[in-house]
Amino acid sequence: MLVTVSGPDRPGVSSVLFAALTAAGVELLDLEQVVVNGRLTLGALVVPVGDPEELQESVGEAMDSIGMFVHIEIQRDGDVEPRPEATHVVTVLGRPITARAFGAIAAELAAVGANIDAIRRVADYPVTGLELLVSPVPDGDPAAYPPGTLRKRLVEVARQAGVDVAVARAGLARRNKRMIVFDVDSTLIQGEVIEMLAARAGAGVEAEVRRVTEEAMAGHLDFAESLTRRVAVLKGLPVSVVDEVAAEIELTPGARTTIRTLKRLGFRCGVVSGGFTQVIAGLADELKLDFVAANELEIVDGMLTGRVSGEIVDRAGKATALRRFAEAYEIPIEQSVAVGDGANDIDMLSTAGLGVAFNAKQALRDVADTSVSVPYLDVVLFVLGITRNEVEAADAAEGVLRRVPIA
Repeated sequence: MLVTVSGPDRPGVSSVLFAALTAAGVELLDLEQVVVNGRLTLGALVVPVGDPEELQESVGEAMDSIGMFVHIEIQRDGDVEPRPEATHVVTVLGRPITARAFGAIAAELAAVGANIDAIRRVADYPVTGLELLVSPVPDGDPAAYPPGTLRKRLVEVARQAGVDVAVARAGLARRNKRMIVFDVDSTLIQGEVIEMLAARAGAGVEAEVRRVTEEAMAGHLDFAESLTRRVAVLKGLPVSVVDEVAAEIELTPGARTTIRTLKRLGFRCGVVSGGFTQVIAGLADELKLDFVAANELEIVDGMLTGRVSGEIVDRAGKATALRRFAEAYEIPIEQSVAVGDGANDIDMLSTAGLGVAFNAKQALRDVADTSVSVPYLDVVLFVLGITRNEVEAADAAEGVLRRVPIA
């Protein structure tokens, strides 16, 4: 018998229901409950021992006594199916998520034969986040469903609907991440440090550096070559400009929350950047990062020489640094997460167990495991399955909870 109870959520509903079921001596096969905006729906699959009609009557009276509606359906043995095992987790993010957008996602899931088993809200701030457990995603004909098919199809639908979607395999692999690596410029912080330094050399210089940066981040220029060209224009600037720029850095909204939350969970957190250690050092101390890899500006007699010291942290170098830090902390590479925005992050995101493209250039979006386009870094937490309520409960316990109004 499938017993479905619905009505206002309040303490004692389950207690009254199971007192009636206990008196009837039923065997419990399955149970699930959901509460949406104060309205409860509870379903219990049971095997009656005695007269099913007597059970219906006793449960009906019990629920009526507390103002709850109950529906009881007698099922044949063949109607009882095992609960499906979810194969994927689909996270939908938007501000807002419209009915049209969610309907488009649901329709595309149905089109590939995937069923939505469960839905929960993971965030109401700074975006709305919904997590869908779906199954079974068909393996079927490899030609019809090659690897990545579900993500590609959902991403395209989500883009047209104005929301973001992240697709991950369900299971332990999603919950075993232990290290996260962030790119810095336009990811952990707002803007590009090299452009801020170039501004000290003149407006025309800044514009040219911005142009070269955009080409490099889009993958149209070799990063090492572009960095050499951009740093060259800094020749002759006093080292004081480095401190000035470091003081002007603004974190991306949600950056502190993200790192604070992940460190509570035991993550190793750090940055691998094509930027400069002299600018990043203070930020790393402030955020209590575990590791930093970046380029070193050459300084002689208190002046920038227009060169970098040592090996350049380029596209390949970022992936190498990720592996080095994972090895140093004895963390399997598949348990790492990398977050970036440009083409020079491609190797790093491809190497990590989970690669997240954050407001990224198309070259990176094409290869990342998931991509988000909202300007809040804490959406990375929701992609990892961490809810806003969990984050805020931990913040409240430490006395650091606050919500900044969003225009």
